[in-house]
Amino acid sequence: MGKLTKPNGGRFSMKFVVILGGLLVLFIIWLVLDFSLGRKKHLLIANKVETGILHSEFEIFTHGKDFFRSYFSEIQKAQKHLHILYYIIKNDSLGQEFFTILKKKAQEGVEVRLLIDRLGSLTIKKKEVKDLKTAGIKVAFSNRVKLPFLFYSAQVRNHRKISIIDGKIGFMGGFNIGKEYIDEDPKFSPWRDYQLKLTGEGVHFLQSAFLQDWNEYASEKVHHDPRLFPPLSKGSIRHQLNPTEAGLLEGIFIDLIKKADQSIIIGTPYFIPSSPIFKELLAARRRGVQITLIVPYTSDHILVQEASYRFLRRLLKAGAQVYQYQNGFYHAKTILIDDKICDIGTANFDRRSLFLNKEINCYIYDPAFIKRLKSVIDRDILDSKKLSLTVLNKPNLWRSVKETIAGAVCYFL
Repeated sequence: MGKLTKPNGGRFSMKFVVILGGLLVLFIIWLVLDFSLGRKKHLLIANKVETGILHSEFEIFTHGKDFFRSYFSEIQKAQKHLHILYYIIKNDSLGQEFFTILKKKAQEGVEVRLLIDRLGSLTIKKKEVKDLKTAGIKVAFSNRVKLPFLFYSAQVRNHRKISIIDGKIGFMGGFNIGKEYIDEDPKFSPWRDYQLKLTGEGVHFLQSAFLQDWNEYASEKVHHDPRLFPPLSKGSIRHQLNPTEAGLLEGIFIDLIKKADQSIIIGTPYFIPSSPIFKELLAARRRGVQITLIVPYTSDHILVQEASYRFLRRLLKAGAQVYQYQNGFYHAKTILIDDKICDIGTANFDRRSLFLNKEINCYIYDPAFIKRLKSVIDRDILDSKKLSLTVLNKPNLWRSVKETIAGAVCYFL
């Protein structure tokens, strides 16, 4: 007669599954509570800041090699201070060249303060930071992951990319520091971006914005020092500067869209609008506003293209034009309203920039500059392929699966 097998193994397996399931439920509850409470706190402390009308002079760069040639040259000419904030600094050849220049300036007696997003620049190791500090550079990391809201703080990044040189010259825009931005990554070469160099009244506001971020994260605070704000001549180009965080950008974009009577052009590497913004775009299309969108043909992040497809389909059905940039990777961030208002800055047209990241954008009202930007956009459209609804609706099971996943997590893309 055979022996009976005791069902202990089966009971153990079931118990393990139950425990694992319980832990998963608790983990999800923790994520939801962490994120919702962290966001609530962020909303309470976020301040809406915008300048009045300022007057500066602007130069626009669209290729990394041109930008970094000018940028590094201006840094090397600094005599008093360099205040620099970046989201990404790569530990590669361009990053090392950048660090070498900063070390040299610090050793010459120039005050150098470098604020880096902690997660965006993870490749910068302790040794590099130690070497920078030894050379006399003051280094701080913004937006560290910290208690009590670990998950939420991991999502909120300082995406602003600004530099102030001697309080007289400012830079802001889409470029980070890494070899892909100077066309040395074959997958994303050539890299297309929009970067502003400004002189005039706007530089003082960039200086104030940097100091606010620096004082929030650095152990050594900088009090208002008149030497950081030298007298500046008034430029000819009318503009405003707006730093945003915690959802403040959504209302600004909605107001811009509502102002459109004839045309809206949006250039962005990631098109994942919020529901109110997308509703406003469709309303603009119904009142006869022509909408043109420029996005990359090649994606640099997982699921961001698939997250955009449901919005692109509806825009195409409404008669909008969508162009996929094919001459490299398109990373520019711009909005052009009726050839009367243009926005160039650090914010993408996605929910991460709308609701999570710290961003800063420049809104320009000068016809001559807008004409110059329009010629840049027209050239980018010539380097693009028009997307059709037929292509987007072509059956593709794998794409459909990715679209479903992207829709579920689009808030974090």
